[in-house]
Amino acid sequence: MSDHAEPHIAPLKTYLNVFAALMVLTVLTVWVALFDLGPFNVVVAVTIATVKAYIVILYFMHVKYSAKIIWLTAAAGFVWFILMLALTLADFATRGWLPIPEPW
Repeated sequence: MSDHAEPHIAPLKTYLNVFAALMVLTVLTVWVALFDLGPFNVVVAVTIATVKAYIVILYFMHVKYSAKIIWLTAAAGFVWFILMLALTLADFATRGWLPIPEPW
């Protein structure tokens, strides 16, 4: 008995649906960029990009059909991305809290 599972072959319809979803999300990104949402422009753009990345990870990288350890690894990468994004945005958001130092 083999330790490897049989490879999953996704039907062409799945890839076409994923392509359509990615194109719709791309158009949505461009459309939302035309509006001034204030500080929410970045939030909306990152949210749409995260959904697109999730779709790519699930279908093009075949994580949807993989073992649970692959799910765990992909989830850990996603959590790490969110953590790095949160820390970067926290740094950016708090830069104005301190006064600009005067030159010597």
